[in-house]
Amino acid sequence: MVKTQDELKAHLMETNEEFRRLAQEHCEYKKKLEALSSRIYLTPEEQLEEVRLKKIKLKLKDQMEEILNRYRAQQVA
Repeated sequence: MVKTQDELKAHLMETNEEFRRLAQEHCEYKKKLEALSSRIYLTPEEQLEEVRLKKIKLKLKDQMEEILNRYRAQQVA
């Protein structure tokens, strides 16, 4: 049985295609946000893009957490 959060994520990365896809997308949006935040000044359009990217990234994280919770529930049952 998988014990720690990191072990569970690693297990799902290997065995769950949806979790793997969500994690890859999350990583891509994280990189885009890092690129924006490295700038000294953001235009109004870039500020809107930053907010949009943060919302998408958060939604992906929520979806990944839902998969983690479902997996934990299956392991208990």
